[in-house]
Amino acid sequence: MVTTAPEAFAHFDINWIVLLATLATMILYGVYKGRGQSGARSYLLADRQMPWYIVLLGIMATQASAITFLSAPGQAYTDGMRFVQYYFGLPIAMIVISVTFIPIFRRLNVYTAYEYLEQRFDKKTRMLTSLLFLLSRGLSTGISIYAPAIILSSILGWNIYLTNIIMGGLLIIYTYTGGAKAVAHTQKLQFLIILASMGVAGFLVIHQLPAGVGVGDALYIAGKSGKLNAITTKFDWKDKYNIWSGLIGGFFLALSYFGTDQTQVGRYIAGKNEHESRLGLLLNGLIKIPMQFAILLIGALVFAFYSFHPAPLYFNSGAYNALKENAPQSVAATEVRYKQLLTVYEAQAMLITKQRQENDGQLAASVQQFRQTQQQIQNLRDSVSNQIAAQKFSPDKNDTNYIFLYFVKNALPKGIVGLLFAVIILASWGSISAALNSLTASSLMDVQMMGRKKITQKEELMYGRLHTLVWGVFCICVAMFAARLGSLIEAVNILGSLFYGTILGIFLVAFYVKKAKDDIVFIAAIIAEVSVVAIYVADIVSFLWLNVIGALVVVGISLLSYLKKE
Repeated sequence: MVTTAPEAFAHFDINWIVLLATLATMILYGVYKGRGQSGARSYLLADRQMPWYIVLLGIMATQASAITFLSAPGQAYTDGMRFVQYYFGLPIAMIVISVTFIPIFRRLNVYTAYEYLEQRFDKKTRMLTSLLFLLSRGLSTGISIYAPAIILSSILGWNIYLTNIIMGGLLIIYTYTGGAKAVAHTQKLQFLIILASMGVAGFLVIHQLPAGVGVGDALYIAGKSGKLNAITTKFDWKDKYNIWSGLIGGFFLALSYFGTDQTQVGRYIAGKNEHESRLGLLLNGLIKIPMQFAILLIGALVFAFYSFHPAPLYFNSGAYNALKENAPQSVAATEVRYKQLLTVYEAQAMLITKQRQENDGQLAASVQQFRQTQQQIQNLRDSVSNQIAAQKFSPDKNDTNYIFLYFVKNALPKGIVGLLFAVIILASWGSISAALNSLTASSLMDVQMMGRKKITQKEELMYGRLHTLVWGVFCICVAMFAARLGSLIEAVNILGSLFYGTILGIFLVAFYVKKAKDDIVFIAAIIAEVSVVAIYVADIVSFLWLNVIGALVVVGISLLSYLKKE
C-alpha cells in the first residue's frame, strides 16, 4: 500500500528499532574486531592478513558509498541508465593493475602507494602526489558524509548541519579505535547487508505496482520514457556518459582510482599475499558493472512506479516547502495544473499497459500522447526547480538525491523502511571509514614521517589515531558545503577527475618510462594539473575526459623531455 504522507518515522516504531539496532551493532562490531592495535602496520594495514573475499568486499564497499545507493537510482530516474557506461573501462583497468601495480606495491612492502614514488623519483614528487590525493579524497569524503546526513535530516526534520556532525561523529568512533582491521571487517558485513537490502527494494518496487501491471509493462513504460538508455554510441566530447567516454575516460579514471588512490590501494595491499590481492581486485572488475546496472534499473523501475502512482512535484520537500512559504500564489497555481496532468498521466500509463497486453494497434499513438503529457509535467518540475535555484532560502536545492529516499519513505512497509535507511547509512560508513584510514596512512607516512627517524609502535598508533580524528573533523566541515553541489554521484566523480589523471600520469611514467628524470616529472605534473583545472573551468569536454588529458600530459611531457635528451 502506498502512503500519502511521509509518516514512517512519526513515532518510535519498528523502523526506529531496526535503524538504531543496525547502526549500534555495526559500531560495536567495528570496535570489537579492531581491538589489539599495536602500531602502524596493524592500524593502517591490518597486519596484511586479509583473505581475497574481504579484499573484494572492501574494494566494492569503498567504492559503493551511500552516494551510490542514494543518488544512483535518482540519476536513472532523471537521466536514464546511461550512467552505467561510466564503468565500462573498469574491467580492463583491473587487469592492468593486477599485472603491473600490485606486484610492485607488494614487493616494496609499502604503507602507501606514494612511498614508491620517492624510491623511483624523489621526495618532492612523492609529496606532490600525496597532497593531490589528500585534497581530492578529503573533499570527496566530506561529500560522502553529507549523503547519509540527508536521511536523518529528512526523517527527523533536523538541521542538515547537525546531522552532518552526527553522521561523521558516529563513524569516527570505530575508525579511530580499530583502524584498518575494523574497517575491513565492518565493510564485509555492511556490504552483504547492502546487497540483500537493495535486492529487497527492487522486489518491492515491482510488488507495489498496480494489479495487472507486470515487470515487462513497467520496463516498457520506462523504456518509452527514455530511462533504459544503457548504451549511447554517439561520440560527443561534451556528453558525460556514452560508450566512448566510458571505455576510454572510464578506463583512465578506474586505473587511477584503483591503482593510485590510497583508499583502494590500502584495501588490496592488506591482502595475505599477491594472489589474494589480485583475486579480490579482478572479481571486482567482473561484479561491479552488473551491480551498478541493477541499482540503476531500480531507479528506472521507480520511475515506472510513479507513472501509476502520484509523485510529488518536487522530491526535496524541505526546499519545496520553503518555496511554498515564499511564493504561495505561484506554487498554488502550479500545483493545480500538476494535479490535473497527473490524473491524465496515470490514466495514459494504464491505457498503454492494457493496449500492450492486448496488442492494440493504437498503442503507438497512446505512447506519443503519454510522452507529451510527460513533457508537460517535466516543464512544471523544471519551473519549480528554477524558482528554487533562484532563491537563497534553502541550502540544498537538489532533487535527484531525494527521489529514492522519498520512495523508500512513502511506499515501503514498516521495518523495511528502517532497514533501507540503515543500509544507506552503512554504505556511507563503509566508504568513509576506508577513506579516513587511507587519509591517515598518507598524511602520516607521506607527510609527517617522510624523511624522519623511526618512532616506537606506541607513538605510531597515537599519531595514527590523531590523524584519523583530524581528518574526520575536516571531512565533516566539507560536508557542510556539499548541499550546493547538485547530484552527489556526479559531484564526487567530477572532483576525482580533476586530480586522478595527473596522479595516474605520474605512476605511468614511473612504471613505464624508466629513464624519466624526477624534476621533469614534477614539472609535468604541475602543468597537467593546471591544464585539467583550466579545461574544466572552460567547460571544453565532459569530466571523464579530464582523466585522459591529465595522464597524457604528464606522460607526453616526460617522453618529449626524454627523447629530446636522446
